[in-house]
Amino acid sequence: MPEDTSRRRPARDGSPRPERGAPDFERDVRRMFTHIAQRYEWFDHLASVGSDLVWRPRALWALDRFRSARPVERILDVGCGTGELTRLAARHYPGSRVVGVDFTAAMLRVAARRTPRGPGSPRIGYGRGTAMRLPFADGSFDLVTNAFLARNLVDLDAALTEMRRVLRAQGTLLVLEITEPSSPTFGAVFHAYFDHVVPWLGAAVDSAGPYRYLPESLRSLPPRPAFLAALERAGFARTEADTQSLGIVTTFLAEAGPPAARSR
Repeated sequence: MPEDTSRRRPARDGSPRPERGAPDFERDVRRMFTHIAQRYEWFDHLASVGSDLVWRPRALWALDRFRSARPVERILDVGCGTGELTRLAARHYPGSRVVGVDFTAAMLRVAARRTPRGPGSPRIGYGRGTAMRLPFADGSFDLVTNAFLARNLVDLDAALTEMRRVLRAQGTLLVLEITEPSSPTFGAVFHAYFDHVVPWLGAAVDSAGPYRYLPESLRSLPPRPAFLAALERAGFARTEADTQSLGIVTTFLAEAGPPAARSR
């Protein structure tokens, strides 16, 4: 049977549109984020009708309810993009040092430009890195966060295991992600907007490919119970899913269990 290449055709405006399962998927995700880096934040505010401005703070409030009372000294924000969650985490935990990593240089340049510098500024650093191979030693962080990263990963299980590796025992992982709404009725309304209006808005700013990929990427994410099971497989002992906006987004929270024994 001949290979179906219909989804591999580029968007009419030439913008990148990653295809999950293709050999060049990870490269095309990087190209996509390079393409939208300059407009990423304001377009997300527009497409979410401003809701994304409250999703991240609420995720951190859920984190405070979930985690133990131990001090947070080192934070890693994986797939930090333009640094929205990185900066917010630094303000939320003012005594901490925060590192944001991303595999897209264009996103990191925007993040660095938008991060305040000078005396009294949050202690934030940025660097290149991928969720599949984090450039840090085992147990380096008290908290690992990421927002809207999971559905772009080539291997979710491997990435969660890698995030567990760099967490100390009883450290906490926060994953904020778009998810299927809890109510089928509201889900129909959500998909009418998410699957059709958001791509139309993307096409209006010469980014038809990335914002057609966006609703497609949601289908690659496991349902909430399966995502929690993936966290447990990765070595997290206690997990929770906290929904916002009728389930449009979910904050997945997980506490790292003891480090896995290494074979000799």
